[in-house]
Amino acid sequence: MTSEVKDAKPEENKANKSGIPKAVFVEDVHVYMQQAENESAEVVLRRLDEQHQKYKFMEQNLNLKKKRLKVQLPELKGALNAIMHLEEKDTETIDTQFMLADNLYVKAKIPPTKKVGLWLGANVMLEYTLEEARTLLQKNITQAKEASDVVDEDLGFLRDQTTTTEVSMARVYNWNVKRRLETKKLASSGESGEASV
Repeated sequence: MTSEVKDAKPEENKANKSGIPKAVFVEDVHVYMQQAENESAEVVLRRLDEQHQKYKFMEQNLNLKKKRLKVQLPELKGALNAIMHLEEKDTETIDTQFMLADNLYVKAKIPPTKKVGLWLGANVMLEYTLEEARTLLQKNITQAKEASDVVDEDLGFLRDQTTTTEVSMARVYNWNVKRRLETKKLASSGESGEASV
């Protein structure tokens, strides 16, 4: 029995590559409830519920990150296409429309250029040569795709951990209901035995 209890402990410390802890699957509820930290079913259910809420919070944050990446990727690709277009037309003036605000564009003529300004974020813009800008944007696109893959992997892992936690909660809850019914049954059979004497 002690070997089963010891085996359950290391599971709690496992995590995926991003550091998301692995949920403990309660296979044998009776053995699990005999562990020192499991005073009562209510304490265990409260702890499992806290873990469940943490998983849901992480899932919400990862979904927000995924949305940001979905918006960022087309913007990066559009900027890369513009850089490549400027490289192709390096000796000609380009007639275009420049966006001032949402749905507000101005006609513009872009003279031949070898440098561009890229917004880096936090109101910072840096000037790059066309080649440096293309290299930076290609690197950022690759990183955004990799980050998106990691987010998808983490979301899948989180779904599994959420399901495992929900199943464990149900198993502990059902074990507690069954234990209470048995206790109630024993108490009522003990009372009826005393009444017949």
